Amino acid sequence: MKEFDRFMEVMRKVKTECPWDKQQTHQTLRQYFIEETYEVIDTIDEMNYPEMEEELGDVLTQIAFHALLAEDKKKFKIEDVCNTVSEKLIRRHPHIFSDVEVKDEHDVLKNWENIKLKEGNKESILDGVPKHLPALIKAYRVQSKAGRVGFDWEDYGGAFAKLYEELDELKESVESEDKNRIEEELGDLLFAIANLSRKLEINPEDALRGTIAKFDRRFKYIEKSIAGQGKIMKDTTLEEMDKLWEEAKNKV
Repeated sequence: MKEFDRFMEVMRKVKTECPWDKQQTHQTLRQYFIEETYEVIDTIDEMNYPEMEEELGDVLTQIAFHALLAEDKKKFKIEDVCNTVSEKLIRRHPHIFSDVEVKDEHDVLKNWENIKLKEGNKESILDGVPKHLPALIKAYRVQSKAGRVGFDWEDYGGAFAKLYEELDELKESVESEDKNRIEEELGDLLFAIANLSRKLEINPEDALRGTIAKFDRRFKYIEKSIAGQGKIMKDTTLEEMDKLWEEAKNKV
């Protein structure tokens, strides 16, 4: 594609001639890759296609930059990246590129995990979950992978029961005032919540992000309302703020 060739030509020029870019390494670029990825997530949440186009370009820039750094070290090139992912897609979709038959998306996912396990000589299907994922997403991912090979409840009823069990255990740990036990039981409860969300086919990260955004809107309504009264937050009672919170629930 001429557009991709032009993009890589620009990237090579920037990398070799810009004083800042010339100093970058895989390690120094790491934080930018993460930030750019989250910016894409924001545009998806907002369904803002013009911004999404731009942010996807920023992620592509990060991919190209890392590939050029690897090329400098004679490790691989961007062409190798493209070829490797193409071959991987073919291997992991034997129901498309071969004669394997599947009934539904669940069969596809089971095949996917089995193929991945053979490819990387991994001892566990959980080995493929990135170590540095945020904890809530990581919980969801490991539970999903375990579920794909049959380690799962038949429906959400079992996940609900586990949630109540973990909540009771957390209450007991709080009464014991044992901080280590409280931390462990709180982690178990959060893990159970992530598992329930999976059984309900709701991504817990998306659900929590939505709730945070909702809290943000309502709390800012409280701040604006209090400022409009010529007051400041610390001089406002909890009862007054609760009343404004209820108003916010109907307005924002």
